[in-house]
Amino acid sequence: MVQHTKNSGDVDQWIAKLKNYELLHETEVKQLCEKAIEIMAEEPNIRNVQSPVTICGDIRGQFFDLLEMFKVGGSPPDTSYVFQGGYMGRGVDSIETISLLLALKVRYPELITLLLGRSEIESLP
Repeated sequence: MVQHTKNSGDVDQWIAKLKNYELLHETEVKQLCEKAIEIMAEEPNIRNVQSPVTICGDIRGQFFDLLEMFKVGGSPPDTSYVFQGGYMGRGVDSIETISLLLALKVRYPELITLLLGRSEIESLP
């Protein structure tokens, strides 16, 4: 059963802004992070993911590559995704990239899985 965030008006607006390459205001980013933490804190460490699913490797802040992946592979809620970490880094659009992924996670918590990679955990060598 696919669950979608209730009262998703703000989140839908954030997703639309981000897809148009507009930054969210600081207060919106804080709200987004709070909602994402709330959702991800409830998820188990090991998650069952329903197939079919598209698995994506490191994005490294390549925002327009992320948009292209959605264009080619389909956007949620039509397609489920597992992202394997490496969200920020080499690309100049790291904030836009992680903001869009978090907004999609908040909007479609069962369709977007965000894993932690080595770059997200400072304590790993």
